[in-house]
Amino acid sequence: MNETSSYKDSVSTISAQGRRVWVYPKKPKGRFTSARTVVAIILILVLVVTPFIKVHDHPFMLFNLLARKFIFFGLAFGPYDFAILVVGFIAFAIFIILFTAIFGRIFCGWVCPQTIFMEMVFRKVEYWIEGDFRKQIALDKSDWTFQKYQKKILKHIIFLFLSFLVANILLAWVIGVEELYKIITVPPSQHLSGFIAITLFSGLFYLIFSRFREQACTVVCPYGRLQGVLLDKNSLVVAYDNVRGEPRSKINKKEERTAGDCIDCNLCVDVCPTGIDIRNGIQLECVNCTACIDACDEVMDKVKKPRGLIRYDSLQGIKDRIRFSITPRIISYSVVLFLLVSLFSYLLTTREDIEVNILRTPGMLFQDQPNEKISNLYNFNIVNKTFEPLNVSLKIKNIEAEIVLLGSDLNLDPLQVEEGKFMIVADKKVFSKLNTAIFIGVYQNGKEITTFKTSFLSNIKLK
Repeated sequence: MNETSSYKDSVSTISAQGRRVWVYPKKPKGRFTSARTVVAIILILVLVVTPFIKVHDHPFMLFNLLARKFIFFGLAFGPYDFAILVVGFIAFAIFIILFTAIFGRIFCGWVCPQTIFMEMVFRKVEYWIEGDFRKQIALDKSDWTFQKYQKKILKHIIFLFLSFLVANILLAWVIGVEELYKIITVPPSQHLSGFIAITLFSGLFYLIFSRFREQACTVVCPYGRLQGVLLDKNSLVVAYDNVRGEPRSKINKKEERTAGDCIDCNLCVDVCPTGIDIRNGIQLECVNCTACIDACDEVMDKVKKPRGLIRYDSLQGIKDRIRFSITPRIISYSVVLFLLVSLFSYLLTTREDIEVNILRTPGMLFQDQPNEKISNLYNFNIVNKTFEPLNVSLKIKNIEAEIVLLGSDLNLDPLQVEEGKFMIVADKKVFSKLNTAIFIGVYQNGKEITTFKTSFLSNIKLK
């Protein structure tokens, strides 16, 4: 490791004068790059195709934050499922912590949409139009000629088009493909908010992928900051084997080599999309994209040295030459995650399609009614968690009494929450005590789904 380096005191993409240092990464190639390309293609297909998948004529996945409407794997969730959503979110957060503690920042390099679109889509367009990194540097330093204008304009037109597609894909996950189709096909005046959203998101993605780029990972993304507290010496990361590689030295065919395996070719730096030198150790900017592994392995093959000078390993493994092992920290995280996933699974499997709550109105006693009858007032809350309209009815099961709805009906639209009041009216002679237990049957489309127990206060005088 280069002890004289000041990499810990600065960000690789910001100069000493505080100016942006533009990164021109060399086009990577190798087994990890090929594997990441396959993963990226699969994930992009999932991202594009999923909004078009329907379950009972409804989206398979939907994340409409503004309307507070969420659909996961065909199941609709709303504010009434707050407990399930909170437990699921906490379980996901613990999973991220556990995953990072074990595998480091592999999510950033292999799964993160920012990395996938930047390196596997926009960067490839740039390579196709402007060439590899040396040609890009030469093009940017050259005078503005017709050929340079042509390449730059073509690149940015494609970038704008791709950004527009990404914005539409994102909105399809939020509002659904039907609403998105309306926004695209009708005049903007009829869907002004949707038109503005597409325009803003398209512009945002264009700025991110054309100018901001790796700064989104090193400056904005909180996950990069979190890895400082989530990683430890046993976490798997993309690491340089300084025990084997140091001291560095160029190849000199005239002398017998006594230095380490690193020949200081600098290719691991050339291919890095965030502009760091992995040989300095774990750094905030590293997204574990494995481009440096492929570059180093290719060099090791050429100089007839074993691969793996840069590899997936833990700092403890490199120092002590030991394999990865399960630590108490990982075990504790796993236990917590298991408990949360079990709770989430229980809440999910016991979730009913319809939720009914009935409560006698607090502070209210019985009310006298004509024909020697009395009544009690009740509040009800009914939630239809399905995509189908439901007809709900209530019936008293254990006494002769009548339910009178007050100003509402029990015909619920899909995903509707209905609140209201009703009275239970019965003859006075039905009751023999002051407080009588009542069982109310709840029927969905004529089929009983549950029985609700409440109480009825009568006018029987205590002796």
